[in-house]
Amino acid sequence: MKLKIRQFAFLLVILCLTNFAFGQPQEPMAFTVSMDQPHTHYYHVVFSCRGLMGETQEFKMPAWTPGYYLIMDYARNVHNFRAADEAGRPLAWTKTAKNTWRVESKKGSSITVSYDVYAFNQSVAGSFLDDRRAFICPAGVFMHIAGQIAHPVTVTFKPNQNLSRISTGLDPVKDRPGTFYAPDFDILYDCPVLIGNQEILTFEVQGTPHVIAAENLGTFDRGKFAADIKRVVEAAIEVIGEIPYKHYTFIMMDQGGGGLEHLNSMAVFANPGSWNTPGGYKRWLSFIAHEFFHLYNVKRIRPIALGPFDYDRENYTTMLWVSEGFTVYYEYLILKRAGLLSLDEYLEMVQSYISSYENRPGRLFQSAAESSFDTWMQFFSRDENSENTTVSYYDKGAALGLLLDLKIRHETKNKKSLDDVMRALYAKYHQEKNRGFTDQEFRAECELAAGCPLTEIFEAYVSTPEEIDYPKYFAYAGLEIKATPKEVPGAFFGAETGDQDGRLVISMVEWDSPAQRGGLSARDEILALDGIRVTDRTLKQTIYSRKPGDKIRILISRRNSIREAEVTLDKKTERSFDIHPVENPAPLQSAILKDWLKEKRKSGS
Repeated sequence: MKLKIRQFAFLLVILCLTNFAFGQPQEPMAFTVSMDQPHTHYYHVVFSCRGLMGETQEFKMPAWTPGYYLIMDYARNVHNFRAADEAGRPLAWTKTAKNTWRVESKKGSSITVSYDVYAFNQSVAGSFLDDRRAFICPAGVFMHIAGQIAHPVTVTFKPNQNLSRISTGLDPVKDRPGTFYAPDFDILYDCPVLIGNQEILTFEVQGTPHVIAAENLGTFDRGKFAADIKRVVEAAIEVIGEIPYKHYTFIMMDQGGGGLEHLNSMAVFANPGSWNTPGGYKRWLSFIAHEFFHLYNVKRIRPIALGPFDYDRENYTTMLWVSEGFTVYYEYLILKRAGLLSLDEYLEMVQSYISSYENRPGRLFQSAAESSFDTWMQFFSRDENSENTTVSYYDKGAALGLLLDLKIRHETKNKKSLDDVMRALYAKYHQEKNRGFTDQEFRAECELAAGCPLTEIFEAYVSTPEEIDYPKYFAYAGLEIKATPKEVPGAFFGAETGDQDGRLVISMVEWDSPAQRGGLSARDEILALDGIRVTDRTLKQTIYSRKPGDKIRILISRRNSIREAEVTLDKKTERSFDIHPVENPAPLQSAILKDWLKEKRKSGS
């Protein structure tokens, strides 16, 4: 008995020393968020921390939010920072970096900081507050203590009197209305919050509750809306075979654009007016499928650079062509398997992302891997030359996902597919290793599934701008794809223009176009065409009425210098990609096509 007591005492000492060494407070940190004057667009935040150790504590605001690859500098919206000890006495503090406040705690174990956050950004990556909506992008509202991301935290929201409902992926705290819990700050930062008067629709999948929190569904049939989203969810879950969340929330806001994925929620902007046509509604459903499938691909199946996150700076990866591009590939595949797209409609979607990539000048210069790595400085910060030198890892990544899927199916006689790769990555790296994968590990899983090297795809199509041999890969599924040059009506000028304060200004000049060969540049002001003043509309009409080979004289102003350029108009050709089944497919081709695109959901299920 004495030996057991000594062993227990020894373990207790070790536990205490471990907690001391790592400075881990055992009590949850706590936020209170109020919004008493919504017309000012300020949230008031109080952050209480207990069980701290040390003479100073660094309070940090993230510089970006995961899924939105842009440094947002959220700290610029923080005002009126204050710090106090347990008795309410002010504590001295110093700002040591753009997003860091160092508080002199005087070895006190408790600190409460308060600050205001200006929130008037109509974006899924920014916070917003007025008398009709409170949307919180957590990375831009909640600070953390440096080195203590792993601590549990609660948040209590105090809505103003005009807002009645809280929708979020956070877990509610029992018997504490308006209070929610996160096991750590990574989870907190991953759970956006909508506080307002949103309409609530619900459905269950395998007993798991799903909530649609929508500000404006217009006159759209609510029953159909929820049923179709349920079909999307079911088809997406079948790819991986597991529901990894206890509940899921669709946050759908009105009047805005964009969407952002999270572990058990999404935040998107909805425009019910665009759902009035079958095509518009299916594009909306594909958008929902995209953001939903991200809960697997990027949130759990992820490159190693994308978690755990460094919230202070960029997190670089060359794999967004997988994280985003494959999600585009699967969004349409999910709709097809859910019975929400016909074969022709699905192939039309494939044509769209292939054409988008192949008709962009940047395909000659940038690879999918380079596009992924450079997204921090190029995706949201586009300029007049971006179209000429960059590609979208969304579009090319979707095409590469399709190539890999068909290649794996062909090499394994249709016994394996990209679905198997995604399931293997989910099981091995998310569930077993609890980490992301390296570039080499991802390739190894693909080649393991295929049973052969995939050199052409990874070393040519991923890593270089080399032209893709689409016919070879589509033939694996008994499909024919024809890249047909299509002449665009009218003459080709090659410069985009727009009105700027009453001036007709060139916004972009396409690479190797008549405008570029004629010496025109972005930011040139067009004064006249063939001696006649033109507007943006009349310029386009005049060029459209001309024919290839015609010469036009353009009078421009460049940095207050007047000059004339002669441009020889040309013809514009774009490649259209017609995809259709071959007439007499081989048995393996038929089996691949059937298994690849089969409907796994029946209408109304």
